[in-house]
Amino acid sequence: MTDSPLVLSTLAHTWLIDLDGVVCPHNGHLRGDATILPGVRELWAQIPAGDRIIMLSARDPQYQAETLALLAAAGLRIDHAIFGLPTGERILINDAKPKGLQTAHAINLVRDQGPTDIRLALSPDL
Repeated sequence: MTDSPLVLSTLAHTWLIDLDGVVCPHNGHLRGDATILPGVRELWAQIPAGDRIIMLSARDPQYQAETLALLAAAGLRIDHAIFGLPTGERILINDAKPKGLQTAHAINLVRDQGPTDIRLALSPDL
């Protein structure tokens, strides 16, 4: 990421967050080293309480209960979880607000390094 914060409106947001390689080590659940990556708790602490967090994962749905238990034990709030997704790209398509607010953002992280550089700023001007 950059030194600049991700500037968001004060409206409620929907967070679509990938699990493996972003929140936990990629395939860590298969190796037995399922942990929380650096920066994850700090990112969650910045997400406003009224926002929705949707966890996305290509993990087989058989791992959903134990994975969500791990995340809950780490103090991470998840509002919805979708498991069993394809392993390819995730595409978000949304419309811009009539006054120009861009309603879609994408951040690609280096696998397994965690979201250590994501800083948020809420702007009432958006």
